[in-house]
Amino acid sequence: MKIYTKTGDTGKTSLFGGERVQKSAQRLKAYGTIDELNSFIGMAMVETVDGGVKKVLQKIQNHLFSLGADLATPETEKNRKLNILRVDEKFHKFAEESIDKYETELDELKSFILPGGSKSASILHVCRSICRRAEREIVKLSNSEKVNKEIIVYVNRLSDLFFVLSRYENKIAGIPDIKWKP
Repeated sequence: MKIYTKTGDTGKTSLFGGERVQKSAQRLKAYGTIDELNSFIGMAMVETVDGGVKKVLQKIQNHLFSLGADLATPETEKNRKLNILRVDEKFHKFAEESIDKYETELDELKSFILPGGSKSASILHVCRSICRRAEREIVKLSNSEKVNKEIIVYVNRLSDLFFVLSRYENKIAGIPDIKWKP
């Protein structure tokens, strides 16, 4: 099977279910940003030292594939027959449990911190900021089209998880958080 289909050469692409949309559509911006985030998570995994953190990141990558499929399949009567996995509360519960687990290993946060430290922590901070952009794109989409509300909850928790994981990666690398000095 060839990787190129030539069906997108006119600036349109297909959503799951077959609907053709402009590649500049808000729905594509939303799940395209999720795809970008997933790529950066892959980069973070290369640099991450802790095996537990790698497992969390791998789980997130799988979640994001499901989330992308959810976003790429508008909830219509026709698409209900496709039996697409939809994001549900298990996704954000996983993020919350992971945050709680790693946060217990960290010193209490008493000031704002700057992105940086170890290479893995720095990449996780990039993941956090891409995740926040994805959240904004998804919220913007939800202003004009129906979006599974669980997606927004999960992505919101996910950015917090990247923050905690970046701090944890710095801790195990013996690198202190970089405090903001106004």
